[in-house]
Amino acid sequence: MSDKHSDKHSDKDFDWAAMADLLELEGETHSPYVRQALEELGDLAPQRILDIGSGPGVAACRMAARFPQAEVTAVDGSPELLARAAERAERLGVRLRTRVAEFPEGLADVGTADLVWSGQVVHHVGDQQGALDRLAGLLEPGGVLAIVEGGLPARQLPRDLGFGRPGLQSRLDVKMAERFNRMRDELPGSVAVVEDWPGMLRAAGLTGVRSRTFLVDHPAPLADGPRRAVRSTLERQRKMLDELLDAEDLATLDRLLDPADPAGVDQREDLFLLTAKTVHFGRRALA
Repeated sequence: MSDKHSDKHSDKDFDWAAMADLLELEGETHSPYVRQALEELGDLAPQRILDIGSGPGVAACRMAARFPQAEVTAVDGSPELLARAAERAERLGVRLRTRVAEFPEGLADVGTADLVWSGQVVHHVGDQQGALDRLAGLLEPGGVLAIVEGGLPARQLPRDLGFGRPGLQSRLDVKMAERFNRMRDELPGSVAVVEDWPGMLRAAGLTGVRSRTFLVDHPAPLADGPRRAVRSTLERQRKMLDELLDAEDLATLDRLLDPADPAGVDQREDLFLLTAKTVHFGRRALA
């Protein structure tokens, strides 16, 4: 999903196409970790790559640039997001195919690949182990599965904003975690599992499993793109947490999001963006 939003709490009825701008902006802001993760593949020379849940194609286009000899296919359930991926590929001058398929039930006909990438998609499936089993089944012998899950919540705000109660960011994290847990519980066919991602990849039959965490660091003062990404994230959290935060924290968020306020996110000089993305790798054994 290039990757789709790191806190995209939703079910299958969510309109991801309506979030295309945010998904692409966040994908671009976080994309340095994709380059670092691809460097971890060593001498892998994939001839076919699948980005499962590609969204608007930020990661898929980066893979197409990194492996120009490969056939790279962006796979997503949203035709609108795949159209954005195709437009992005044309703009960047890279070769990219697109394929509409729901995850995980629509993967039977997408074929196999030497590299299968999936960025923050699996945690939106009720049966996460079953989803990993399907992804592992897409690998050619010797192929690599790379799953982006976990990492650290993004930090954007100083502890003390100069107004409101200090520690707003920590309270937002707590409420977003509560909402995430509720999302998981409400997914169709939700299966409780210890989210030991390396262990789950081994259970899917993969070998040489390892994890690496990559830092995404945009220091203050923020450039325009990361600043807009922070605004979009806080706008979304303000909407999602409307009934979970107290009145004072909601008022603080409203002030942060006021374009005319010098202490808002559009103008303050101490705004930053720091997060970490964890990628779990596993290889299908050679036949």
